[in-house]
Amino acid sequence: MSSIEIERNGGRATLWLNRPERHNAFDDGLIAELSAALAALAADSAIRVLLLAGRGKSFSAGADLAWMKHMAGNTAAENEADAQKMAEMLHRLDSLPKPTVALVQGAAMGGGVGLVAACDIAIATEDAQFAFSEARLGLTPATISPYVIAAIGPRAARRYFLTAERFEEPGRRGNPRLQVAGGASAGAPGQPVSNTLEQLRRLSGWDASDDLVDQRAQDGHVGAGEQRLRVRV
Repeated sequence: MSSIEIERNGGRATLWLNRPERHNAFDDGLIAELSAALAALAADSAIRVLLLAGRGKSFSAGADLAWMKHMAGNTAAENEADAQKMAEMLHRLDSLPKPTVALVQGAAMGGGVGLVAACDIAIATEDAQFAFSEARLGLTPATISPYVIAAIGPRAARRYFLTAERFEEPGRRGNPRLQVAGGASAGAPGQPVSNTLEQLRRLSGWDASDDLVDQRAQDGHVGAGEQRLRVRV
């Protein structure tokens, strides 16, 4: 079974991480498939917006522990080659010539946060949690660090890279359906992103809220009256 799925709907493509039994954890196969899919989507003139999402309870748990154990027996050159492939995949996502939107639910750990940071916009459910959990194993968030630092700033990155503490999507004052968590992709920090989402709708006919709510409902995590999303940019 493929580690990813691609759904096309008009000008919108949804790229699904499809290892729900492993919480969409990374291994070399998933990285290779993501990289190839991103290259193909970048070249597809019919696609105008890319959504990145994860099947199951979690967006992505980061690196697969079984893969990491296997890598422990690799040579330095082999591990460097694996890191280069991860870096190339993240660069393709970051430089994709279309708007990219991460739809985040549950856990986004380590490399999963890197994927979120490499997207232009991220939309998170209220149960979304983020962490650089590799720090607990004595590992540095290295390949993902340029994108994370650009997204959350150097000082916050230093804190979370060192502590591995979990943080949630910010801005939980009140219960708006959509709320900016900060950043420049959707305008000035703290401003509503309705204009940005309206532009994406015009590009592809996509309603951000409905897409993630539908997925969460399919996975059994969203009930009636719980369809509140917030935007993290």
